[in-house]
Amino acid sequence: MSHFTEFVTRYGYAILFGWVLAEQLGFPVPAIPLLLAAGALAGAGKLSFALTMAAALAACLLGDLVWFELGKRRGAKVLNFLCRVSLEPDTCVRKTENSFATNGPKVLLFAKFVPGLSTMAPPLAGMFHFSVPRFLLYDAAGSVLWAGAFAGLGWLFSDQLERVAEWSERLGSGLLVIMAAALGGYILWKYIRRQLLIRELRVSRIAPEELKAMMDAGSEVVIVDLRHAGDVEADPQTIPGAFVVTPEDLEEQHANIPRDREIILYCT
Repeated sequence: MSHFTEFVTRYGYAILFGWVLAEQLGFPVPAIPLLLAAGALAGAGKLSFALTMAAALAACLLGDLVWFELGKRRGAKVLNFLCRVSLEPDTCVRKTENSFATNGPKVLLFAKFVPGLSTMAPPLAGMFHFSVPRFLLYDAAGSVLWAGAFAGLGWLFSDQLERVAEWSERLGSGLLVIMAAALGGYILWKYIRRQLLIRELRVSRIAPEELKAMMDAGSEVVIVDLRHAGDVEADPQTIPGAFVVTPEDLEEQHANIPRDREIILYCT
């Protein structure tokens, strides 16, 4: 048995709870390998599968409830923070936001299977003012599906995973170097792609104070409020006289935007 397997067997449920909780809170510590290991140990009779699921479910609900309350109380500020720390803010936030607008809490059933959405979905549920019982019901169902899928795979392939663990033990520190290099390369690639996209989308910007000064001076400008539904839900105030349209409806309504004045886009 590898040192890693011995470690998980000895401390088992507490390690699994803490690791899954850390991932759900947004720390870059993937919990799937630990769920696979715990499932394999359960298949070998060294852990209880029921207690493994209970530990993972409790961690998911606790972490998600924290984000849910932050989203409910802080709204857009939480999303702005997550956008800044995410390597794919548009993918992580906007697609989840649109999914909530169309599918409601059903998004929570599969959010944990999509990298990034696991952390984004609970605060958005809070922003959309879901009740706590409704949120916990769907979140618990999604957590059971997620944890059960990977712990179940570990259970089914416990023999194979035990051999993988032994092989990894023989590789020693070399395997850690390979994994660290692969993770670093992936993060670097995503960062470069994000910076290239931002450079392509860069346009002339105007500060809120400058816009206020222009409006006070009587400048004729057209302000287009392009915020998504979730952003408006979190902060319903808008700039006086702004033309409000969601990005999804822009293609149909763009003809209503005057073209004889300077156009200023207001988005998030």
